[in-house]
Amino acid sequence: MSKKKDIRALTKEQLRDFFVKNNDKAFRGNQVYEWLWHKVAHSFDDMTNLSKETRKMLDDNFVINHILVDTMQRSKDGTIKNAIKLHDGLIVESVLIPTEKRTTACVSSQVGCSLDCKFCATARLKRMRNLNADEIYDQVAAIDKQSRLYHNHKLSNIVFMGMGEPLMNYNNVIKAIDKITSPEGLGMAARRITVSTSGVPKIIKKMADDEVRFNLAVSLHSAIDEVRTSIMPFNSTFPLKDLKESLEYWYEKTNKTITYEYVVWNGINDKKEDIDALVKFCQYVPCKVNLIEYNPIDDGEFQQASERALNNYISNLEMNDIVVNVRRSRGKDIDAACGQLANKS
Repeated sequence: MSKKKDIRALTKEQLRDFFVKNNDKAFRGNQVYEWLWHKVAHSFDDMTNLSKETRKMLDDNFVINHILVDTMQRSKDGTIKNAIKLHDGLIVESVLIPTEKRTTACVSSQVGCSLDCKFCATARLKRMRNLNADEIYDQVAAIDKQSRLYHNHKLSNIVFMGMGEPLMNYNNVIKAIDKITSPEGLGMAARRITVSTSGVPKIIKKMADDEVRFNLAVSLHSAIDEVRTSIMPFNSTFPLKDLKESLEYWYEKTNKTITYEYVVWNGINDKKEDIDALVKFCQYVPCKVNLIEYNPIDDGEFQQASERALNNYISNLEMNDIVVNVRRSRGKDIDAACGQLANKS
């Protein structure tokens, strides 16, 4: 017995061809495509403007490998963490982060992670596989539904800062974003989407060449190679020199400001030379810095730096006309904060 194909792997044109080959009208393909993407149908039985015979034909030939929100946890600050069960039983996590004016979806791109950042719980998981484009899309659709239900307005922003390194799953991430921003999908604006990477220079250049319209954030944490390699070992393969060159290329091609995400740790990157190196790195291309509160992952190796160290960063960055924001973490009580996603739920 042959395995049924996931229908969402088909383009609209392929769906139209399928119906023509089965002695039906091509426009049926348009109807099914709308159900799959715009209406996010999880079952052929949901497609109520199709006849029972047509729905049975679809069921005989295809499956819809949709996600399932297996468990949902709500933080006292309104943050929601979802444990997402995939069609093969694997689990990833996604987070809805609310503020007074907007809601943001933090979505995953891999089961586990391809990289080895020592301060991140997800990096301790073995990378099982990349997520398909529809699995990424489904996370966003599910959080949009939760945003409307619990916060009374549609989802406003998306960040690829969940489990996995998005640029190690570039093709599927791009396909998902194309669907998310399409009027035939969720119709979200690309400028409200940020892809965060630990820094894969070759793919950053490819994004620039592909003329993507979303925003780029880089998980930097140190502008000194030795320090960065000690906490992000892959930096020995993708050193700061190569990262800098790729970011200059990105800005030259896109004219879009880069966001650097930066955690300050006690005894690791809280000295004057660390600050000076960051200030210098920030002068290569127009950027802003988000100083992120550290969220412990239980082993005690990494500790949040003192307020004094944080203030030293802020004053030095501002003194050099670099925009800096301090990001306080949300959802810490349910392990939903930055760096904590590790399938604990």
